[in-house]
Amino acid sequence: MRTMGHVALHYPDREAGPLAAQLLGAIGFVETQMLPLPDGNFYRFVVDERHRQRGDGIVYLSCLPSTQAALIAAAREALGHGTPHAHPAIADLRAALDSDPEYMFHVGMLLDSLEELERVTLALMALEKSDPAFKDRLRIVINRPQPGDAAVDARLDASAVFGSVTRHAYGRNGVQVFVETDLLSSGPLGDSLVLELDYVFPGKDSHILSVVEL
Repeated sequence: MRTMGHVALHYPDREAGPLAAQLLGAIGFVETQMLPLPDGNFYRFVVDERHRQRGDGIVYLSCLPSTQAALIAAAREALGHGTPHAHPAIADLRAALDSDPEYMFHVGMLLDSLEELERVTLALMALEKSDPAFKDRLRIVINRPQPGDAAVDARLDASAVFGSVTRHAYGRNGVQVFVETDLLSSGPLGDSLVLELDYVFPGKDSHILSVVEL
């Protein structure tokens, strides 16, 4: 048997480290180690308390290495990133990601409780709204499943999180909550990373993570 062991994430600079760690904690990851280093804290999280002493289900979080940061800075300068004369490819990529949060590299987590996913999503919305340190640093996009299952549709219609959502996933019987943040670095210009929180309704052989539907 094989399991997914770990994923290593980077925050963009020393100052972003504690906020990035706070965000992972708000999502529900369990911090098991914080090691202060000269360039920024190194963190070890697990996806669930049951993985604390295991070798899988791990998320490592550390500062973007200096050589990688230098390459990103050089690419941004060459492409006019953040200037009125930015290369049009930057806007094109941004538009694609705005349309589909799954367009680029992202990290997905599966929750076994819809209620927990709703709680986490509302907490993240409140964090972005009420905490100045997180203002404009979290972008949340939500997908409902393709419609057709009356019980699933009714449950989501009654949800404070999913009730007003009009976007649909590439499949049935599951929901997706995408959290894009610039507190984590990824992509060709290191702008942000998308964390995906998923839930699959029980007893369904065909769902958003088993079959892609267009």
